[in-house]
Amino acid sequence: MNIKLENCNFDFDQRFQLEAVNWQIEAGQHWVVTGANGSGKSALVATLAGFGDQLVGSFTGLPEKVALVSFEAQAELIEQERKKDDADILDVVAVGTTVSEILAQGGGDALITKELVAKFELEYLLDRAFRALSTGETRKVLLIRAIASEPQLLILDEPFDGLDSKTLTMLQEYLENLSKGINIVMVLNRCDEFPEFMTHIGYMQQGSLIHKVARSDKEATRELLQLLHLKTSHLEIPETDEVSASQLLKDGDPLVKLTDICVKYDELRVVEDFNWTIEAEEHWQLSGPNGSGKTAVLSLITGDHPQCYTNNINVFGFQRGNGESIWQIKQFIGYVSTALQWEYRVGTSLKNVIISGFYDSIGLYTKSTDSQRKIADQWLAVLGMSDRADISFNRLSFGDQRLLLIARAMVKHPPLLILDEPCLGLDDINRQLVLALIEKICAAGKSTVLYVNHHSEDAIAGIEKHKKMVKNVSNISH
Repeated sequence: MNIKLENCNFDFDQRFQLEAVNWQIEAGQHWVVTGANGSGKSALVATLAGFGDQLVGSFTGLPEKVALVSFEAQAELIEQERKKDDADILDVVAVGTTVSEILAQGGGDALITKELVAKFELEYLLDRAFRALSTGETRKVLLIRAIASEPQLLILDEPFDGLDSKTLTMLQEYLENLSKGINIVMVLNRCDEFPEFMTHIGYMQQGSLIHKVARSDKEATRELLQLLHLKTSHLEIPETDEVSASQLLKDGDPLVKLTDICVKYDELRVVEDFNWTIEAEEHWQLSGPNGSGKTAVLSLITGDHPQCYTNNINVFGFQRGNGESIWQIKQFIGYVSTALQWEYRVGTSLKNVIISGFYDSIGLYTKSTDSQRKIADQWLAVLGMSDRADISFNRLSFGDQRLLLIARAMVKHPPLLILDEPCLGLDDINRQLVLALIEKICAAGKSTVLYVNHHSEDAIAGIEKHKKMVKNVSNISH
């Protein structure tokens, strides 16, 4: 068997579309399809069972015998039973189709059916009306019917939902034995439910199959599972004991207010008549071509630019030039950039990198507190790196280093988190890891995020305000 989809688009009743699907399932391969809710996982596997209208592309190699178990198929069968046994049009109360009859209608092997009924411990239900079963019981009946039909391709959409641990273990073992003779495709959300015999993982996002990895590629698999952890888990941003700058602000005061800003070098005016107000709990994307002054504006906010004292700048309640120190400003800012990553070349542990954020240091040179170590552990859990807490920062991939530095910047819940081109230099999956983490930070409402990037495809849910800069001329917000 060799199923091949090339540049396929599918439409599902104009409610949902799959776009540019490229996917190959070869003999001996078993795929887990995963991704966030609404990403198109169920729609993708349903195409293998003939659902969805193919609009464009090439779709070849689909075997004759395909079986699908899904919530949609389950709901459809139950609805059919309700219509068929509508008591209002009969002179007697309809009993409904029994479980035995539903299983027989599947045309499956009788011995396999009997074996699975015993394994699922459903003998007591055989004479009961199918429509009277619980959701979990109907799911088990459909699993039995699908497997007993001896398909060449078995498609299971969340087959383990609602199963007790004993039944789940039994089903996984049965499917592993079954996988030696057929191809299996599953939709699963929980990483801890991925059976060991599944050979490949596909990751769906917004109707596209954007990642396909073989589980034999350990590093690629780890990155994909980490992305799944960030995108689909309910993650809480860890709390902190640090003082918030919001205590310094009067009601209604902005975090940052830049008024009629001018930055010039000799006769060259890089920024002119630039105005920008950033309120607490707003999230901004700052974009513009090279040379438009983005870095200059950021350094005015952080206090690193020498012209910050010749401009009208108010940050965290401080009017620049009135005797405040740069560290009074910096303590309320988290900052991540490629330059910082280049500078952070110390062989300290991942946990210590996060703790160093409490001291704004590169490396850790102070004894940490129990509270700081606890918060660092919580951040490692958010990142899916708990099992690597004690390894050296220098051993991480470039993308994981970036994730860790964002956590380091966030550890004090800075009122303003500045992310200067956080995806620069990252491959696709590490870019999506970083974007997923920023999305979680925005949703948590702990910090105002100022996100600098060049690429429209790197837009982040939760960042709704946009400041666009052009060379020598500032654009208004829109």
